[in-house]
Amino acid sequence: MARDVFPGAFTADVDEPLVVFLIGMRVNNPLDVRRWWKVAMQMGPMLRVLMQHREKGLLHFELFFSHRGPMLVQYWRSYDALERFARDADDPHLASWRAFNRDVGNRPSVGVWHETYVVEPGRYEGVYRNMPAWGMAAATRHRPVGKGRTTARERLQAS
Repeated sequence: MARDVFPGAFTADVDEPLVVFLIGMRVNNPLDVRRWWKVAMQMGPMLRVLMQHREKGLLHFELFFSHRGPMLVQYWRSYDALERFARDADDPHLASWRAFNRDVGNRPSVGVWHETYVVEPGRYEGVYRNMPAWGMAAATRHRPVGKGRTTARERLQAS
């Protein structure tokens, strides 16, 4: 389903801390399909659980692809919610992580990575021009850029 494009400039309105979590995989050996395909297939079930159970804390995500593999930008309600999902034996992440360690381990054919950022109100800035509600604005509140919020510096100071 296509998202509506909002003409003009918009920003995200964040009044509570949130977590930006980047996660992805990198295919280092394209010929070792058996290993990297198994890793690639793990993210779908995790996202389905998170989308069906919003109470787990995932607010929004965007998926990107490069020639080496996929990357997700995820927005979480809190670090505690992200950690709870990662460690809960009833959620799919822990089993996937254990399978990766068992099946891939230190074999260099495929890599996984993540970065976690805790974003405090007033410590972020974003602008989305002629875009659907996107990124942090889709995860929080999508609002028009108005007086006093027309530049990156103004948005940082007004947050």
